Amino acid sequence: MRKPVSRRAFIATGLGAGAAALARWDTRPDVVLYNGRILTMTAREPEVAALALAGSRVFAIGTSEEMLALAASGTRRIDLGGKRVTPGFNDAHSHPCDSGVALLTQVPLEMNSIEAVKSAMHTRASATPPGEWVVGFLYDDTKTPRPLDRADLDAAAPEHPVVVQHRGGHTAFVNSRALALIGITESSPSPPHGEYFRDASGHHNGRVAENAAEAILALAIKPPSREDFRKGAALISKQFASRGITSACEADGNPAILQGYQDARDAGELMGRFYTHIDFSALDRMIAAGVHTGFGDEWVRVGAVKLFADGSISERTALLSQPYAGLGDFRGISRASREALYEQARKAYLAGWQVGTHANGDVAIDTILGVYEQLQRESPRRDARLRIEHCTLVTPELVRRIKAAGVIPLPFAGYVFFHGEKMHFYGEERLRHMFAMRDFLDAGIKAAPGSDYTASPAEPMLWLRSEVTRADASGHLWGANQRISVVEAIRCSTVHGAYASFEEGIKGTLEPGQLADLVVWDQDLLTVDPAGFMSIKPERTMLGGRWVYES
Repeated sequence: MRKPVSRRAFIATGLGAGAAALARWDTRPDVVLYNGRILTMTAREPEVAALALAGSRVFAIGTSEEMLALAASGTRRIDLGGKRVTPGFNDAHSHPCDSGVALLTQVPLEMNSIEAVKSAMHTRASATPPGEWVVGFLYDDTKTPRPLDRADLDAAAPEHPVVVQHRGGHTAFVNSRALALIGITESSPSPPHGEYFRDASGHHNGRVAENAAEAILALAIKPPSREDFRKGAALISKQFASRGITSACEADGNPAILQGYQDARDAGELMGRFYTHIDFSALDRMIAAGVHTGFGDEWVRVGAVKLFADGSISERTALLSQPYAGLGDFRGISRASREALYEQARKAYLAGWQVGTHANGDVAIDTILGVYEQLQRESPRRDARLRIEHCTLVTPELVRRIKAAGVIPLPFAGYVFFHGEKMHFYGEERLRHMFAMRDFLDAGIKAAPGSDYTASPAEPMLWLRSEVTRADASGHLWGANQRISVVEAIRCSTVHGAYASFEEGIKGTLEPGQLADLVVWDQDLLTVDPAGFMSIKPERTMLGGRWVYES
């Protein structure tokens, strides 16, 4: 590999002096990108006009004149035309591979009417042998005038068991055949850490949550093949690249998903970098293979062990200390006891793994934070970077403890904007402490936001719109005290995303030695009115010095 020009040569002693020194070297860049507005996300040189690239890495940064002076006869020179460039965005918590497989095999239901959902499910059922499952996904119960119910799905597919997954991933909607197939009657109690919801008359309404939903989905969804996972990983990485996302955390993977990413990479189809969490259920197999967090390369790397403490914000099952507004005394659903979380986290932690625990509500966050604090007292470990996935509703005391424990929160990036119609279930006062980016940054915490796709769109401009304005689609402000600046939002989705996966040494900034992962935008993110962020699109996305998307 060619030796990149050091920061000492190009920043500390001055770009001009470094350029003169390089002129005496034999190494020359392959590509020079010049005449741009390049946000490097570095403290010493936050914006430059040009980058020189060698292979997959940034070789040097500076003015257009300095970088062009480094070019040799074979160097490609690309005029950026004054466009804004940022590092590639990092979706620090999402579910790309599973989502890609679902796009290939299930019925997408990102629709705003019950009739449209019923029609789509009826169409698939008509092409499916009677008695076989019909599975939908991407449905959102607050995007339709009312939620789907059991009767809707009975009408759509009377000869088939049906399950429709909420896009948030923690609840589903089923018909009568599905309930009968798994032996659920009107007298069946809800399972531990799950719920069968009922209508006003006390009958099952078809909505199921957490462990109740998981039991049905396990029966309904055929295990994807190795080829399915490869195709799913390739498909979603292409979509992510088109949106300016060059890295993502696969937030609940398993060995088959890990293999899918590897197969897509080996086939030359992977257009992103993936840090792959492994569900606790697969931990023993990974330990037996001698694998733990960090194993892999710059394309596919093993992430944390994934645990679950509670439910969902978008589906109103997160475990809260106070009841949801308008839902009686309902306070959410616990996914595991404190004792179980401790035993699971301890096993992973002592085996050298990072731990990432899904915890949304303040009760769940308090519980898992206590587990992390106990582990660090009992078995101190340098730079464990324990993660709280989502970490939505916090208090000043929780923020203080998160900072003291060196824990990384991974809040939802776009929820205020995309899920604004759900925020009334939490209320104005709670929203002052939800998705608390301002509080985290002010405390010196490297929060790394994510989309949780499919729970919300993997769209960086939607993330910025939400984090910078704290306004929903109707313009209503929710927790304006948590607003952050545009540059802060970009840093959280680049630098902090890399930090959350121990990869700040190779990506997240555009400086010598770092991977050449970047996005050229059609408008300047730093000058557009934040209300207009949704109109901004990538013109080009580069991954490791190679264009992987061009509009």
